[in-house]
Amino acid sequence: MHHEAFPYRLYLVTDEKACLGRDLIKITEAAVKGGVDLVQLREKDLSQKDFVEKASRLKQMLDRYNVPLIINDNLKVAQACRAAGIHVGNADMSPVDIRKEWPEHHMIGYSIEEESQVTSAAANQADYLGISPVFATPTKTDTITEWGLEGIRKIRSLTAKPLVAIGGIKSENAFAVMTAGADCLAVVSAICSAADPARAAEAIRKEIEKALK
Repeated sequence: MHHEAFPYRLYLVTDEKACLGRDLIKITEAAVKGGVDLVQLREKDLSQKDFVEKASRLKQMLDRYNVPLIINDNLKVAQACRAAGIHVGNADMSPVDIRKEWPEHHMIGYSIEEESQVTSAAANQADYLGISPVFATPTKTDTITEWGLEGIRKIRSLTAKPLVAIGGIKSENAFAVMTAGADCLAVVSAICSAADPARAAEAIRKEIEKALK
């Protein structure tokens, strides 16, 4: 499925810890050079002020490459740094409320953790749905469902929305996840922790392109 409004294929979710002490902005830039076309900044431990500051620096770099920045779960930060969008999960503010508070058109991503959410009002307001996690990972311990390839096929049959698969994605399984019905792959440690993030991104991007042929 090709979505005009959501042309993105390789989505980097940055995580300070996953960068293993290296500069997050440099790693993100390398990943963009390798084929990442959408970036999400996830910060659970920063103060509002520091989060905004970091987001603004990251956005400045991404703007040079024309890559949109999505902020995880913090509407005030997303508004302050004029991000392209926001990504929320089940326990966060609902996409329905975000639309009211941030009416100009921004991308809203919403993570689906159980099947019933796919047809919910929240999912209905989202521009894309995150299928989380496809494969269990050590970074997410509070998981309800591990979707697997079957889960992606199932959700694909229930919705026409763009699907972003996240959780344990790497070059070895990228092709299978795309062919199961994902529109875009979100990657954390397979890029952030790689010795060469640009090459890691390139390898995954190559598998995505192969699946799109």
